[in-house]
Amino acid sequence: MLTIKTIDEGSLGEELQLNIGDKIVSFDGHEAKDLLDYLFYDEQEYFVMEVESAGEVVEFEVEKEVDETLGLTFVSDNLEIKTCRNDCIFCFVSQMPKGMRPTLYVKDDDYRQSFLCGNYVTLTNVTDEDIERIVRLKLSPLYISVHVTDGETRKKMLKNRFADKILSQLKKLDEGGIEMHTQVVLVKGVNDGELLDKTLNDLSAINNVKSCAVVPCGITRFRDGLEKIEDYDLVSSRKVIEQVKAFNAAIKRDFALVADDFYLKADIDVEPYSFYGEFDQLENGIGMNAMFEHEFKEKLEKRSYTRTFLIVTGVASKKFIERHARIAEEYCEGLKVYVEGVENEFFGNTVTCTGLVVGKDVINFVRKFDKPFDELAISSAMLNVEGTLFLDDVSLDELSREIGKKVRVLPCGGGDFFDGLTRDI
Repeated sequence: MLTIKTIDEGSLGEELQLNIGDKIVSFDGHEAKDLLDYLFYDEQEYFVMEVESAGEVVEFEVEKEVDETLGLTFVSDNLEIKTCRNDCIFCFVSQMPKGMRPTLYVKDDDYRQSFLCGNYVTLTNVTDEDIERIVRLKLSPLYISVHVTDGETRKKMLKNRFADKILSQLKKLDEGGIEMHTQVVLVKGVNDGELLDKTLNDLSAINNVKSCAVVPCGITRFRDGLEKIEDYDLVSSRKVIEQVKAFNAAIKRDFALVADDFYLKADIDVEPYSFYGEFDQLENGIGMNAMFEHEFKEKLEKRSYTRTFLIVTGVASKKFIERHARIAEEYCEGLKVYVEGVENEFFGNTVTCTGLVVGKDVINFVRKFDKPFDELAISSAMLNVEGTLFLDDVSLDELSREIGKKVRVLPCGGGDFFDGLTRDI
């Protein structure tokens, strides 16, 4: 139930004489579980709503204009995160050291957050009733972690005996008109090779599955007691890219999208900007470099700005960032930029992405850097949503204090990168 907290003046809720503290029990006979129920029915022209008021349940037949609203807020949205029931062999949370902030250990697997925020879910904790609700409320698109469509392999990868239902679940969502974007976290020797081909074939045959991201699993040094996983290198990364390209060519569309990380590992340029379409998998690290380069080129203009920067980044993206820093120098008189890739001592040298570089590793690296510079520049990807803390809880102020330099945070976009290096911000 949803307990009413406020009612907008002049709203339909006020007209219906609803009261603060009343509880919405159901819409059209369906339990009002959380805010999503309200948001869906508040956009409908007609529905039946049951409300518990002063111990009695009152039924309202609501008929309204599409843009007319009940005007309600609630004591709670009832969207407490549903957590993961799996124990995936590649789970990054399981590879986190102890003593970090509690939110970093939350393993969410919530279809509602998939709809609201684009989080990936496995569907292993989803019931038939949940699927009916997803379809009824039109919670589309969803982002789904498939990993492999072979049932036995998926059960072993996720260590969940219910994980083999994925294809039937996807087909039910497809029949209900739910658009889906999927991902395969690739584990070398487990779900690659022929199994990857099978997975991509199965997924591409489902009409409303619009894309599949193929991404490498993250491997940290904190894997004691966990299953041994081999990292992808230059040769094996190139093999993955070639396999996915061959699959797309065979089906005559760019359905499967390889993560930028694989291209960086393979030392191959990513696909052109046009390849990524609407960038539906951007949050999954797919097409970020292509978008960066496109935005960077659009921003280029002659400028003058006298400043020497040291940019620290993840090892994997050093070449990419350095190439664009050199171009920025050409366009901006007085600009000099050093670009250095920081070995990840905290998580281990198998972790090479920029977003997982921690504050202490940056401090230790800069202290040893022996060339003069005015400011340190880092990517916003290293920081939390508020832009204040690294993963190890080192703050920007602490970083600046420890290295004795001002720290400039560069947004992830290419245009912002150029602006951030070529003018005061």
